[in-house]
Amino acid sequence: MTSITSVELNYLVFRYLQESGFTHSAFTLGYEAGINKCTIDGNLIPPGALITFVQKGLQYLEMEANMSNNDVEMDEDFSFLQPLDIITKDVNQLRQMIKEKRKNIQKDKDKDKEKNKDKDKNKDREVDREHEAERGRVREKERHEKEEREKEREKAESNKEPEKQPEELADGDMVMDQEDKDAIGHEENGTSIGQEPMDIATTSTQASQEACEIPGSDVTILEGHTSEVCACAWSPTGSLLASGSGDSTARIWTIADGLCKSGAQNSPLNVLVLKHVKGRTNEKSKDVTTLDWNGEGSLLATGSYDGQARIWTTNGELRSTLSKHKGPIFSLKWNKKGDYLLTGSFDKTAIVWDVKAEEWKQQFEFHTGPTLDVDWCNNVSFATSSTDHMIYVCKIGEIHPIKTFAGHQGEVNCVKWDPTGSLLASCSDDITAKIWCMKQDKYVHDLREHSKEIYAIRWSPTGPGTNNPNQQLILASASFDSTVKLWDVELGKLLYSLNGHKDPVYSVAFSPNGEYLASGSLDKSMHIWSLKDGKIVKTYTGNGGIFEVCWNKEGDKLAACFANNTLCVLDFRM
Repeated sequence: MTSITSVELNYLVFRYLQESGFTHSAFTLGYEAGINKCTIDGNLIPPGALITFVQKGLQYLEMEANMSNNDVEMDEDFSFLQPLDIITKDVNQLRQMIKEKRKNIQKDKDKDKEKNKDKDKNKDREVDREHEAERGRVREKERHEKEEREKEREKAESNKEPEKQPEELADGDMVMDQEDKDAIGHEENGTSIGQEPMDIATTSTQASQEACEIPGSDVTILEGHTSEVCACAWSPTGSLLASGSGDSTARIWTIADGLCKSGAQNSPLNVLVLKHVKGRTNEKSKDVTTLDWNGEGSLLATGSYDGQARIWTTNGELRSTLSKHKGPIFSLKWNKKGDYLLTGSFDKTAIVWDVKAEEWKQQFEFHTGPTLDVDWCNNVSFATSSTDHMIYVCKIGEIHPIKTFAGHQGEVNCVKWDPTGSLLASCSDDITAKIWCMKQDKYVHDLREHSKEIYAIRWSPTGPGTNNPNQQLILASASFDSTVKLWDVELGKLLYSLNGHKDPVYSVAFSPNGEYLASGSLDKSMHIWSLKDGKIVKTYTGNGGIFEVCWNKEGDKLAACFANNTLCVLDFRM
């Protein structure tokens, strides 16, 4: 009989953690167990493999315990066992348990038989008694009825005429009552019908949502990746769209100007494949986890599960490979000037890279858990967040953080500076988002309206210092509670709760003019919301959960990346 190896078991546990949403635990196990060196092809492992495996093992043990050549016949009752018993006891102990169970069942059966015998005897006596009593009651009843009939006959003869009319009247009253009741019943039914517009309103809402649905003819599907696409980003200058996938490649797609066309677009003419591994793909150690364009749109940086950052030209050439991290890269950002690249890793550190020199400039080792996100404040200082609940603001050349923000009670998933670099927003598994400023240690606002973990936050491109200075600055938060919430940053108050998704929302993105917000969810849908009234103006449903949504610089095209290995590009014109 073949046995499962520790490598195979580790991989099944790794997949179980991933599928259950324990992302960070999966990363930890993957890193420590060397899943990246494992030769198992993940595409061959079905979802829920570990659960199925364990379930079948329990069923086998249960079957084995129920079968014995000595004293158990196959047609005997099958005894079900508790999972905990199966796990904690060996087969002999389980068989003993089943024997005891069956003995007790047999005893109960014997007792029941004896009880039933006694019951039957008593029943017979009772029946005899009842028959006797019944006969007595019948004789009494007959006597009573005779007397009643005699009395009725006497009354009928003496009062024949006077009694007839009142009876007729009484019948008339009954009819009137019945008619009144019917009328009242109709009125009541009318009232309940009057309450039905609530249902009608729901239907009309669905109809209006269908009217908002972007037709397939306005959508281009980009096919080519062979695993889930977890990141996408438009070039800030041209019509290039970058995507990163679990298939160990990034791709640069050239998206034609003008209207999108239906159908798949995967010809080699409009896509460059940036391979992160030579030979076969789908190696988990080469997952492209994050990517970012520089400000000029001339270079694309990618971060990978293998701990390396890579810089590519728009022609798809690998320009630099930056190696120093000892674990997967979770986040990576260019500074505005484009001379430094910042990376945050599972190895608990953040590194600033000198792009021109192609080497690391400084490594920041302050966190006690994996670094989950990084974001530049200006060209030389930045914020980092971690599973250790902490946020640090660091500066190139400084060996200690220039600011420490403590206040979250869970992993801090995301940090983002506002457009002017004066306010920092953060969101966490502790179900809160917070706003901080460099002038004080405690948060400025504590935003507590979500009911589950908050996965992402984004600032609107509005307010002083932006291209839309006359519009209000807004913060958007996306949560596992299936909602997106919009916040008034000055007051720290909720403006809108956008309730249109059915599953966790992983990504939100503001349109360049600050008038619309796109949201992407695991429910396979992308909604576009108007910020004037918080309503859906357009919606698109794909064939997989959505990991990221992003706008092009003109704000007339939107991209989304899906769990079913595809991306889509759609036109947005109001």
